[in-house]
Amino acid sequence: MTPPIDAHVCLDTHPTHPSAVHAVVTGSQARIAVMALEAGGWSVVAPGVLVLARIDHEEPYWANDATTHLVAEGITVDITPQLREAIDEEWTWPDYPMPWCTRSEIREVSQQAQKIHDDIHHGQLLIHAHAHDGHTTVAVGTYLHRFGKSVYLHGEDHLRQIADTFDSPAQALLAFEKVHAAEMRPGPAPLTDTEREAIAARSVFDDTTATSAPAPAKPETVPIYLADAGDHDALLDTFLDAHGEFEKWRTWSDDTTHAIHESQTLRVERAHETSAHETAWTVAAYETPVSERMWVLTATGATPAPLLQDLLTHLADGEGWDTALGASVNEKMVTEATQPLSSAGWKHTVDGRWIRWTSSDGNAGIQFDAFAAQHLSQNQATWTIWAGTSPAQGRPTWSITASPQTPSSLLASLAESLAHESGTRQVRRGREPKTSLASSPPPGPAATTGPSAGRSR
Repeated sequence: MTPPIDAHVCLDTHPTHPSAVHAVVTGSQARIAVMALEAGGWSVVAPGVLVLARIDHEEPYWANDATTHLVAEGITVDITPQLREAIDEEWTWPDYPMPWCTRSEIREVSQQAQKIHDDIHHGQLLIHAHAHDGHTTVAVGTYLHRFGKSVYLHGEDHLRQIADTFDSPAQALLAFEKVHAAEMRPGPAPLTDTEREAIAARSVFDDTTATSAPAPAKPETVPIYLADAGDHDALLDTFLDAHGEFEKWRTWSDDTTHAIHESQTLRVERAHETSAHETAWTVAAYETPVSERMWVLTATGATPAPLLQDLLTHLADGEGWDTALGASVNEKMVTEATQPLSSAGWKHTVDGRWIRWTSSDGNAGIQFDAFAAQHLSQNQATWTIWAGTSPAQGRPTWSITASPQTPSSLLASLAESLAHESGTRQVRRGREPKTSLASSPPPGPAATTGPSAGRSR
């Protein structure tokens, strides 16, 4: 029989993170339990306090696994009722890109992705460069303690995999550049929402007490482009309640809601289960109910609610829906669309085919693609409104795109909001603004095949 160890571990759900688990360890031999938990991927965040925050949201499962091993070593473990409920919960990933996998196989894929994440986090895997292949993030790096093995990584978060290996960093970089030269950026990719949340989960405890709660979230006033995404579904419901000329339609799966104007020539589509970077809104205008689109505008899931509200208000006003079919985008139209930014002193730059207007703090901008503007019939993304990282540097925090013949008055209305309006953002000490989990489609072909990022719980 294993002799008892004077260490007691209490496991509970995290006070702010939706799936993380924290442990409070006490007893004269508490260090033994702490070392065992650290070996299992737990992080010490305060004296006697550890947090398990993963990028696959499987923390309850691994907390239960840790309990089994601790008890086998003679350590007493208590699990709170709320954590026990999370451990017993049955859930899976909707739209998982490898539907043939069993639940245990999905967890194995996630565990491999977690290992890659931890190797990068602990400096064991050096990332040389990254790119976005149109579906997900890809990267190339070298293991520093594995005889210099270099790897090609495909995917994000719980779907990241080693898709190829190379004998040297030079071979890896040459192969990576051959496929992703146009999108290639040095160093690691910006942290995903899930990675930031995991970091935040380890930051809410301070060193003064093991049981102190995080500081309450407080709203602060910020420029509209930095405001929280808010509740997009509630925003649409409020809009439909206030504007009877729009009729609500739901798809058979309830994943999408359509708001269709009584004229049948303006349609708003809201996709409910989307991530921060995926298209959550699509607005399209038609010359007749049965014609092709005249113009289309899209917005991603993290687009600030106040900006979307201004967009819907403009649509409800019934002005500027249509545009002259076949009319080329000229200098006058561009000037009209961006006049509010010019008046507000936003920085104006020209970079080949792209013309940009950037806020003074560099956190937002509008980009005009002169090349795409000449292809009127293709409804290409000619205008891009963004916040965070510019489209030229990587993936923005949120973005709105618009096709060539999107009315200048609509674009000017959005520009006016960006330049002069404000919103609120919830700020919690030690924690980044949270973005909800959602799913994304499988990727197209890359340098080597592999799944894309995307998740929903």
